[in-house]
Amino acid sequence: MHINIGIPFARRRRLASSVLALGLAAGALVAPNASTATPPLLSRPGLANDVVTMGVDDLRQLLQRRQVTSVQLVREYLRRIDAFEDAYGDQPGINAVITVNDDALDEAAKLDTERRKGRVRGPLHGIPILVKDNYDTHDMPTTNGSEALAGTRPPDDATQVAKLRAAGAIIIAKTNLHEYASGITTISSLGGQTRNPYDQTRNPGGSSGGTAAGVAASFAPVGMGSDTCGSIRIPAAHNGLVGLRPSLGLSSRDGIQPMSATQDVGGPIGKSVRDVALVLDATVGYDVKDSVTAASIGQTPESYTSSLSTQALRGKRIGVLTDVLGTTAVEQPATDLIRQAAADMSAQGATVVDIGHQQRILELVAGSDVVNDEFERDLNRYLAQPGITFPEGLAALEEPRDQVTLADIVTSGKVTPTVLATLQGRLGRSQPTDAYLQRLLTRTELQNALRELIASLDLDAVLYPTVMQQATKIPESQPGSTCPLSANTGFPALTMPAGFTPDHLPIGVELLSLPFTEPTLLAMAYDYEQATQHRKPPASTPPLRARS
Repeated sequence: MHINIGIPFARRRRLASSVLALGLAAGALVAPNASTATPPLLSRPGLANDVVTMGVDDLRQLLQRRQVTSVQLVREYLRRIDAFEDAYGDQPGINAVITVNDDALDEAAKLDTERRKGRVRGPLHGIPILVKDNYDTHDMPTTNGSEALAGTRPPDDATQVAKLRAAGAIIIAKTNLHEYASGITTISSLGGQTRNPYDQTRNPGGSSGGTAAGVAASFAPVGMGSDTCGSIRIPAAHNGLVGLRPSLGLSSRDGIQPMSATQDVGGPIGKSVRDVALVLDATVGYDVKDSVTAASIGQTPESYTSSLSTQALRGKRIGVLTDVLGTTAVEQPATDLIRQAAADMSAQGATVVDIGHQQRILELVAGSDVVNDEFERDLNRYLAQPGITFPEGLAALEEPRDQVTLADIVTSGKVTPTVLATLQGRLGRSQPTDAYLQRLLTRTELQNALRELIASLDLDAVLYPTVMQQATKIPESQPGSTCPLSANTGFPALTMPAGFTPDHLPIGVELLSLPFTEPTLLAMAYDYEQATQHRKPPASTPPLRARS
C-alpha cells in the first residue's frame, strides 16, 4: 500500500501552523530575536522561566496544584520551538524538530478536562514529551530522518509511545536524528544538521541528537531516544542531560525502526535522574510484540523513584575504567571531570578503585559489534509490517517490486551522502555468516568477562566518560565514544552531567552495571546529581519574555 506525499516538511509552514494553533494574533508572535518578542499573556507569572528551569517532576507538581494547565505548557513549549528552532539573532538555530504534532493542544485540553474531573493517569499526565523520529506514531509520519521515507505512516504507535500516551504524556514533536540512527553527530537528509544549544557551532551528539538538543533547549522537559551504540548516552552527555540505556529486554523495541535486534534499545533522556525514572515507570515491562522483554518479568519495581536517595552512594564500590581515560590535549578536560566525578562520589561515601588495564575486554569489545550484520535483515522486517504506507514508487525501485527494502532506499539516493555510503556497505548482508556467528559468540564471552570483572572487584558499577572529549565543531567527526561496553553486552548504562570543559561544553560521566540493576544505577546517579548540581541550561536558548 502506498500514499502520495507532497513537498517534504517545510519549517516555515510548520511554524505558521503552530502559531495558528495557538490562536495568536500576528502582533503576538515570537520574533526571531527573542529579546524583542511580545508573546501572549501567560496565566501563570514566571511560566516562561519555569519551562527552562523545571523538569517533569516540577511541572507535575504545578499541574497537581492547578497552578498551570497542560494547554498552557504546550503553548509555552511551542513558543520556544518557534523562537529557537530556526535562525534567530546571531544564532543559526537548534534545528531539532522534524514534525510538530498539530493535535498537541487538543490532546492537552482533553487531559486538562480529565484532571478537572478527578482522573489523573499518573505523573506524566499532561506532560509534553519529544519523541525521536524512528519511533512509530500512528498520527504522524515516521521517517528515520530520511527523504526516502518522507511521509511514511506506520499502522500504529510503537509500544513505548502507546504506553506514554496511556500515561497521559503529550507528544509535542518528533525530533531529528542521525539518519537511520547511523552516526553520532545528527545530520539527516530530511531534517538537516541539528546543533548543540550550548554552542550552536558544535554537534549535539547522536543519533538521538534532536531529542537531546530539544530537551536541553526546553522544547519539552523530557524525550525518547534509541541506543544501538551510544545514541541515547552520547547526545545526553553533549547536552548536559541524563540518559539511560536500559538493560536489553527491560523495555519494548516494537515500533522503533531497527538497526540491530541484538543491540537496539529505547529509553529516556531528561533534565534529571528523577525525570528519567518517571518515564521508565511508564515504559518498562513485557510486551508480546518483543520477545526479549520476557527477561523483564519479575525484574521491574513498582516505581523506579522509590530507590532514589541522597545516601545511595554510601558503601558502594565503583571501579574507574582507566583504559578509556584519555591523555591527549583534547581528551584531558574530560578526563579531569571524570576524575573529579569519582572524587565526588567518594565524598558521598563510595569506595572508588581504579580498574587496571583490561586487554581481553578491549579485544572482546572490538570483536562483538553486529550492527552491520543485522541492519538489512532487521530493517527489512520492519518495512514489511502490515499496514505501513510509503512514498509512491519507492517499492518499485528494486526487487521485489511490491515491497520496500533497504535496497530501494539506497537506490532512491534520498539519503544524506555519508549515511548513504554506510547503507550501501550494509547491503547483501542479510544472511548469517561464520564471521557474524563468531561475533555473537564473542558477545557472550564479553558478557561473561565483564561479569567476572565486576564480581572479582566486588563492584556496584563501572565508571567512565560517555565521550572522551567535548562536542566537536560542525562538520567534524566526533571521536571518543565509549558506547560499545554497554551496547555489546546488553548491560544498562546511565550518563549524567559531570560539569563543563573550559570551553563551557558539558561532559557526561557514565555508570554501568549488571542487567536489571537500574534501581541501583538511578539511585547512585541521583545521589551524585543532588550533591553536585552540575546541570545548567544553555545560554543560547534563554527564557522568553512574557508580556507584562
